[in-house]
Amino acid sequence: MKRTDYLKWDEYFMGLAILSGMRSKDSGTQVGACIVNENNKILSVGYNGMPSGCDDDLMPWEREGDPLNTKYMYVCHAELNAILNFEGGNVRGAKIYTTLFPCNECTKAIIQSGIREIIYYSDKYADTDAIIASKKMLDMVGIKYRQYDFAGKKIGLDL
Repeated sequence: MKRTDYLKWDEYFMGLAILSGMRSKDSGTQVGACIVNENNKILSVGYNGMPSGCDDDLMPWEREGDPLNTKYMYVCHAELNAILNFEGGNVRGAKIYTTLFPCNECTKAIIQSGIREIIYYSDKYADTDAIIASKKMLDMVGIKYRQYDFAGKKIGLDL
């Protein structure tokens, strides 16, 4: 008899996005992303962190203060990292699973890269200008977005 309690695709890919986010060294926000093609093959993953080659021990991680002394001028977001980490050509037609609704900057990269659907875990910044702008652009170009359906099983690691 075949198992029936296996992970559904959305559970599997969101689990990978969550796990990828756990690589982030940001003490305030850990975001992960996973890009998959139309055949449910994983193309790339990413998490929020400093650009390659920038020593994250020497970079600021603060959220408040002079902009040059906060993380915001330096950190690459998970979605952008997942797009840039893909070395196989392009991600046109793919889906991206992300643990946080993409900001306007990542949304521009998602649009330009040809990703056609966003599945997100949290939309905790829904009322901010960045997310309102994101949704405006996504609606304008017809990219679908939907919140991850929590109806499935809880995914966790026993370490």
